[in-house]
Amino acid sequence: MRFGIFIYDGVEPIDLAAFGVLSMAQRIEPQIEIVTIAPRSGLVALSNGLRVFAEYGIDNAPACDVVIVTGGPGWVQQASAQGTCDYLRQLSADTLIASVCTGAMILAASGRLSGMLATTKRAVVPPERPPIDVLRESYPDIRVAEASLIDAGPVVTGGGVSLCIDTTLHILARVAGEDVANEAARILEYTRARRANSVDFPPVVVRGA
Repeated sequence: MRFGIFIYDGVEPIDLAAFGVLSMAQRIEPQIEIVTIAPRSGLVALSNGLRVFAEYGIDNAPACDVVIVTGGPGWVQQASAQGTCDYLRQLSADTLIASVCTGAMILAASGRLSGMLATTKRAVVPPERPPIDVLRESYPDIRVAEASLIDAGPVVTGGGVSLCIDTTLHILARVAGEDVANEAARILEYTRARRANSVDFPPVVVRGA
């Protein structure tokens, strides 16, 4: 099974924890493949200067079973980038599409969240506006709710920053099985944190929403 991690200039480095979760999961399920996709292949400058290499651009990205759109300050540019929005719109109906943090803003701009229940990042440093408020006000056709993650069937949206770990584990449970997700959480030493998050900030599963 192939996971595509969509990155771009200005991604928050912690959102690449999605890659880290999948990397750990490969030890349990070797059939997991991870690829990085960006608007263009090559070096991508994350927020605050870290650089990573994207194997593929949107023009030659392989078919994926799951595509996870990361978040970060660069979402603003990507939400208005025609190529990015077209890529997301044209993904196969068989592809599970997901976002972590403000990646939801890019999915919203592409139309992928229209009519769906969705969430995104809440906490910010003033005077920045909470992205969840921006999502609610900018896209009235999206039913926005606060949750650690929302599984609406064909699309999964996750809350802010470190909740990308919970979101990726949830996706793993869907496509690779609960045993794989639980074991990945264990070797990540994240089992207790995952359990606490699910109690304090419950996930929402509304298949077919």
